[in-house]
Amino acid sequence: MLGPLPLMIGGCLVSWGAFTLAGGSGANPEVAIGMAGPLTSASATWVFVERAHAASPQRVTSVLMAGFIAKMLFFGGLVGLVAALGLRPRPFVVSFAVYFIALHVLEAVYLRRLFAGAESVAR
Repeated sequence: MLGPLPLMIGGCLVSWGAFTLAGGSGANPEVAIGMAGPLTSASATWVFVERAHAASPQRVTSVLMAGFIAKMLFFGGLVGLVAALGLRPRPFVVSFAVYFIALHVLEAVYLRRLFAGAESVAR
C-alpha cells in the first residue's frame, strides 16, 4: 500500500495538471500556489509525525501542536505573498480550500492507520 506522501504529491500534481489541461490555465498561477501551500504543509507535517511516532508515539501530539502553530505562520505568509504579488484572490482561495481539506482528510486517515497499527502491536 502506498504511503501518504506519494498519494499527496501525485494526487495534487495530477489534479492540477487535469485542471490546467481542461482549460483552467487562466487561473494559474493562483491555483498552483493554492495547491502548493497545503501540499507543503501536509507533507512536512507527515514527515515529522512519522519520525516522532517511530521514536516515541507519545510525542506525536506535541509534534502536531507545534505543526499547527507553524502552519498558522506559514499560511499567513502565503496569504501575504499572494497579496504582495497582486494575484487574484478568488482562484487562490478556492484552490487553497479544496487542497487544504482534501490533504488534511488524507492525513487524518493515515494518522488513524498509524495509531491503529501501533495499538495492534502493543496488544
